[in-house]
Amino acid sequence: MATYIWQHGDWPSWRFDAARLATPLARVRHDQGRLIGRMESLGFKLRDEAWLTTLTRDVVKTSQIEGQQLDREQVRSSIARRLGLDIGALAPVDRHVDGIVEVMLDATRHYDHPLTGERLCAWHAALFPTGRSGLSKIRVGTWRNDSTGPMQVVSGPVGRPKVHYTAPPADRLEAEIERFLEWFEGADPLDGVLKAGLAHLWLVTLHPFDDGNGRIARAVGDMALARSEQTVQRFYSVSAQIQKERSDYYDILERTQKGDMDVTDWLMWFLGCLQRAVSQSREMLAAVLGKARFWERFAASPMNERRIKVLNRLLDGFEGKITTGKWAKLAKCSQDTAYRDILALIEIGALSKAQGAGRGTHYEIRTDKE
Repeated sequence: MATYIWQHGDWPSWRFDAARLATPLARVRHDQGRLIGRMESLGFKLRDEAWLTTLTRDVVKTSQIEGQQLDREQVRSSIARRLGLDIGALAPVDRHVDGIVEVMLDATRHYDHPLTGERLCAWHAALFPTGRSGLSKIRVGTWRNDSTGPMQVVSGPVGRPKVHYTAPPADRLEAEIERFLEWFEGADPLDGVLKAGLAHLWLVTLHPFDDGNGRIARAVGDMALARSEQTVQRFYSVSAQIQKERSDYYDILERTQKGDMDVTDWLMWFLGCLQRAVSQSREMLAAVLGKARFWERFAASPMNERRIKVLNRLLDGFEGKITTGKWAKLAKCSQDTAYRDILALIEIGALSKAQGAGRGTHYEIRTDKE
């Protein structure tokens, strides 16, 4: 009796209810088209800023799904450097950050290049430049060999693990990957958005590497979406939406991998997640436009590099409340200097003091409506 989807005799003959998917697919396609139209109406500078913001969020969030916290400024600097965008002083970048940035940019900027086993292995090597996942040494840039046992997705305490999923044996991987790549590069009449959802599911089900399978599966999904839109620029982040819905993501993935070849429910969830990701892009666009208006207001105001750096961090979506101490940390200056910066910016109307006193005192960006 089959426990997992790959154990069925008709694997991988995917089935889905096209009629049930038709309406949500049409909605997603409509929203994608509207977003692309809105972005094309912006100037090059604003569009590049929106692209950089989206890519930064995408890289940070796809790593967060796997429990890895990346420094946002390092990610932004790494992307800007590779895209040739001027964002002022660039932060020094850790090689792990550079690795995931390389993968995500290669998947979307070179979406028209063939996806091969060699390319997937190169992505994997970029994700793990030290040959280790945490403290554990792993096989890098090559398929897993199951030398320590079957590849399983588990949770729970040591000694009492709960097995959510067991992947196909390693000795099947070469043939399985070859079949997946033939399908991905084939002239399939399937809509590109549905292909992105199936590609994501298929690759994460194969689980071909010792680690990093989720990130690589999401990169392949993004590559398929870029092909469907025929553009290297992306203004929404599926990974960010998945991270927000992480529990639901793992639930539907586990149910699908323990089901039969009918993947309608998975594709319904994927389409819904994608539509919500596109909808969230409105907030990103509003932030980009707000940032542009902010700097237009203060174009004639004298600003040193320290103040510009911290203000940009706030405008880019700083998490939490900005206090004198946090300002000093971000600007790498003393608290006295930070306080003088804040007072000067309050005086010209760039910042305002939020409600609160004593240690609860914090500050906010002033919008042009204030």
